[in-house]
Amino acid sequence: MGVAPATVVEAYDRLAAEGIIRARRGSGFYVADMAPEPLALAGSEPRRPRAVDPFWVSRQSLDADATTLMPGCGWLPADWMPQEALRRAVRALARNDGPVLTHYGAARGSASLRRVLQSRLAGLGIEATSEQLVLTSSGTQAIDLICRMLLRPGDTVLVDDPCYFNFLALLRAHQARIVSVPMTPSGPDIAQFEAVLAAERPRLYITNSGLHNPTGATLSAQTAHRLLNAAAAHDTIIIEDDIYGDFAPEPSPRLAALDGLARVILVGSFSKTLSAALRCGFIAARADWIEPLIDLQIATGFGGPGQFAAETLTQILTGGSYRKHVDELRARLARARPRVAARLQRLSIVPWLMPRGGFHLWCRLPDGCLAIDVAQAALTNDVVLAPGDVFSAAQSAAAMMRFNVAHCEDARVMAVLERAIAQVAHGNAARVSRGAEA
Repeated sequence: MGVAPATVVEAYDRLAAEGIIRARRGSGFYVADMAPEPLALAGSEPRRPRAVDPFWVSRQSLDADATTLMPGCGWLPADWMPQEALRRAVRALARNDGPVLTHYGAARGSASLRRVLQSRLAGLGIEATSEQLVLTSSGTQAIDLICRMLLRPGDTVLVDDPCYFNFLALLRAHQARIVSVPMTPSGPDIAQFEAVLAAERPRLYITNSGLHNPTGATLSAQTAHRLLNAAAAHDTIIIEDDIYGDFAPEPSPRLAALDGLARVILVGSFSKTLSAALRCGFIAARADWIEPLIDLQIATGFGGPGQFAAETLTQILTGGSYRKHVDELRARLARARPRVAARLQRLSIVPWLMPRGGFHLWCRLPDGCLAIDVAQAALTNDVVLAPGDVFSAAQSAAAMMRFNVAHCEDARVMAVLERAIAQVAHGNAARVSRGAEA
């Protein structure tokens, strides 16, 4: 091949380091027995442009630096969070001479935090005993554990359309078959929901009930009752993700309360209201489901959150500042939502509905604008947006986009958005012109 021996040796060393070849002393190099290809989550379905992959917004947001604007992300800005309360809790725990700074958590998680959760759930009409609660490392891990327990590859799972995009990513990891039902302002389209359950008999249905992500819709009592009846008739288990529930100005129906945790599994965390750095979630479910979930958590992560995260949360939740903090968040968001909606409407971006709480606005872009194109154009100006088809299993939201109102206050967001829309419109017009000439 006309290359030096040293080059060949280096090439062999690299191939051996990657596991492609292996050395036999005194004999030579041989092609290794290759293991099966690892599961490629992004490619487990027909190939789609990366901009509408469920991982896209997460990667852009998680890897963003301090100069990047993130109206497409799913969390609040750092200066909206109770940083002084967090510091006080950490300082108090730092003075603790016990194992809180060094030890794993108990198999079920911190007893003190579980007692706090029991009280909070009771306030929502959900009666959960200590045997019906387990702490997890995050809300996402809670859903992952449930899927590990209940799903097998090829099982059918029903989601809302649109839904939280990481539901789709997680279900692909479990090699589930995903079907969807359109969302309405009062919950899933119940007639279609009943029809899908009858035709597909899904093993699970995953939803947000308190405040839906990304639409901001709130489940009505009538829809909740019909939904539970249909699930019972077709033996479908429901995962109710209540991570946004504290943002609601007044309580709304919880499926877990109406069902009594018989068929509904409730999950939640405090990453949206307190801190994403304190990774701690929880599951409330039937007692006979909790034990296998604990075993799964030990097998896959040797337990849930450490004592430090759990006890920090307990300090804040019992210290009297949390309720005030959440009230302030609700008030601040109530001011921001109409203000941001008005700015968006000046760009002909129209909210699907005005949510009663939370920080998401699900919006339709101007005619002829695809959200994928607008998001890609905005990214070149260091603005991360959330295109609609990221949230849609049926790929029916190409003209929709989710906005985080807390990250839309910076004037640069609207300026970049306006330029991106103009750029896309100009590109569309140019394509139409070229087509007419052809």
